[in-house]
Amino acid sequence: MRTLFHLWLSPFCRKVRLVLHDKHLEFQMKTESIWERRAEFLSINPAGEVPVLVEADGSAVSGSDAICEFLDELHPEPSIVGRGAFVRAEVRRLVYWFDHRFNDEVTENLVGEKIMKRFLGLGEPDSKKVRAGYANIHNHLNYISYLTERRRWLGGDDVSLADITAAAHISTIDYLGDVPWDEHPGAKDWYARIKSRPCFRSLLEDYIPGVPPSKSYADLIVQEYGKNDGLKTVCFRASCITGPNHSGAKLHGFLSYLVKASLRKKKYSIIGYKG
Repeated sequence: MRTLFHLWLSPFCRKVRLVLHDKHLEFQMKTESIWERRAEFLSINPAGEVPVLVEADGSAVSGSDAICEFLDELHPEPSIVGRGAFVRAEVRRLVYWFDHRFNDEVTENLVGEKIMKRFLGLGEPDSKKVRAGYANIHNHLNYISYLTERRRWLGGDDVSLADITAAAHISTIDYLGDVPWDEHPGAKDWYARIKSRPCFRSLLEDYIPGVPPSKSYADLIVQEYGKNDGLKTVCFRASCITGPNHSGAKLHGFLSYLVKASLRKKKYSIIGYKG
């Protein structure tokens, strides 16, 4: 089985994961702590970067663009780069836009500063860069809205690597709860459509130790299970101190009390603040 060496919040690794799932290809993932510079990994990719895809025969391909086009050539259906010279050129232009301009102006300033610096031991986030990331994301969401007002998807009539690349980057920001969706309904509608595709489910299930997902990102998991599996779903969010001797009282230890009331078919009240 092929193996993908990756990092959870790397948009480039997420892009490859989406393509693998979209093409229904089996693979296993191995988290690679690139800051450790493991000799075994460096023998596969001397650059020491992820993503790296190792095929079952041991051959390796590194770099998200190279991997995605490699997979599309071996498994052309469904095509992710489009059909026709103009469509392919436009898709590749947008892939470059999000992998470079969006990454430099938004992803690095938010995910890079707020999360990756901690893992790499590079100190505290630079507040100026974080503020720049918050400001820059509006321009990119406006651009997504502009494109989807004129096309069904970013690169044209069909989902393509352009949508996958943009969604991979935005999903990392969304995991932190830093996407101002309410101010950009056009981009929000596009994201709702791309995240509802089955290939996106594994990303919604991600949970990075020490970096819990935002409330809105966690809610997406519940919504998608309800939509895709025809289930009536609800998301409860609460905290309590619990343990083997917990009594599960009504106003002390809500989670265990909820389970007790459900098992005994008792009514219970949920008291919240602003809904």
